[in-house]
Amino acid sequence: MDSIPVTNDAKGAPESLTNKTLETGASLIQNFDPPKRLCAHLNAFHGYANDPGRHVEANHYCAHLNEDVRQCILYDSDKPNARLIGIEYMIKPHLYEALDADERKLWHSHVFEVKSGMLIMPAPAGVPDAVWEAAENKEMEQVVELYGKVYHLWQTDRGDTLPLGAPNLMTSFTAADQFDFETSVGERDRRFGVDSKKKAEKRAYIREPEIHPDADWAWKEESERKRPGGGGMGHENQA
Repeated sequence: MDSIPVTNDAKGAPESLTNKTLETGASLIQNFDPPKRLCAHLNAFHGYANDPGRHVEANHYCAHLNEDVRQCILYDSDKPNARLIGIEYMIKPHLYEALDADERKLWHSHVFEVKSGMLIMPAPAGVPDAVWEAAENKEMEQVVELYGKVYHLWQTDRGDTLPLGAPNLMTSFTAADQFDFETSVGERDRRFGVDSKKKAEKRAYIREPEIHPDADWAWKEESERKRPGGGGMGHENQA
């Protein structure tokens, strides 16, 4: 059977012409309203909550569910054949603060992501840098306040060719020394043609909100595990 060379790192067979034709036909007649709501592409890195130094790059494609809630689908790249690796929800502080304590521990802050320049909105081709920077900073002014809850389904960092095992609760980074920031972010910056350090300078004016003490719990557990005699604080997760 003729095939179109649509492949990805999963090393599966190229997509067949039959499947491609069915997809094209369906796209012409079916309703795709939910994904049409996607309005922002964000790129950052997530650490595994039970092993936060282990990290994965994630391309977020996000939509506003309403004024207080965003929902994002996560891919391992920005290419057409990218693998869908997870989901993230982002909520405003008043919703986060109303959650019970155990639930709050599953969520992470975005302050370091924004202020360090790690979190970016890749620019479309042809848009002047100054114009895009202004739009990106407006987005960052909002995201810096939000709390996120994210699960990854596909452990691409260990070479899995399928989404194996249980979902993994992930977290965000809260400091540059928590992973190989210069290497990982630097390589990403080169790929997207951006400079996270310059972005951090441009975002210096963005106010840093006070982070709720229950957020970013994975890092508190990590500190407890590393403390002599420490055994963790009972945080649930599966790898």
